[in-house]
Amino acid sequence: MQLILYSKPGCHLCEGLQEKLEQIQNLSFELEIRDITTREDWFMAYQYEVPVLYLVKPEDEQERALPRPSPRASVQQLEQMLCKYLANPEKNNAE
Repeated sequence: MQLILYSKPGCHLCEGLQEKLEQIQNLSFELEIRDITTREDWFMAYQYEVPVLYLVKPEDEQERALPRPSPRASVQQLEQMLCKYLANPEKNNAE
């Protein structure tokens, strides 16, 4: 599994989410950080939205947007959210 975090320099919410994602130990995933200031299409799409988190499952290679976790969420709460979306991402995207 891969997680993609769209971020930008100086974004405290982005940095906080990245730190929490890096502390998760019970899930195996690759974290890719995409700096939206490096590509105009990313910047135009996410300039007012960062941090934006996407899930990519190896079997389908499709990026699925995840809801933004609360900045107050603990590492454990973030891990629980990711487990929920891994279990059934199609159902959860429809909510």
